[in-house]
Formats: sequence, C-alpha cells, structure tokens
Amino acid sequence: MGLILTATAGLCLWIVLWALNVGGFDAILIAVVMVLISIAVRNLLPFLPGRRD
Repeated sequence: MGLILTATAGLCLWIVLWALNVGGFDAILIAVVMVLISIAVRNLLPFLPGRRD
C-alpha cells in the first residue's frame, strides 16, 4: 500500500511542479526517485534488527 501512496504522491508532485514551470523531465525524475526510495525501504525492512522471525 505504501508504494501506491508514494507513486500517487509523486505523480501529484510532478503535476504541481510542471504547473510551476519546472521542466517536465526534472519533475518526473523527482517522482521516480521517490518511488525508488520507497521500493528500497520496503525491501530493506525485513533485514532490520527486531523485524526477523
């Protein structure tokens, strides 16, 4: 669920930044970085101390 929320927030941020005359490519790169960070966090959470079974 967190990945979907992050992708939605990234796309909303892309639209807002594009409306503020930031380059479309620059704005979508920020959204892509947000999604990549959320994927990395999701993959690393099981390996943190206290989260192992």
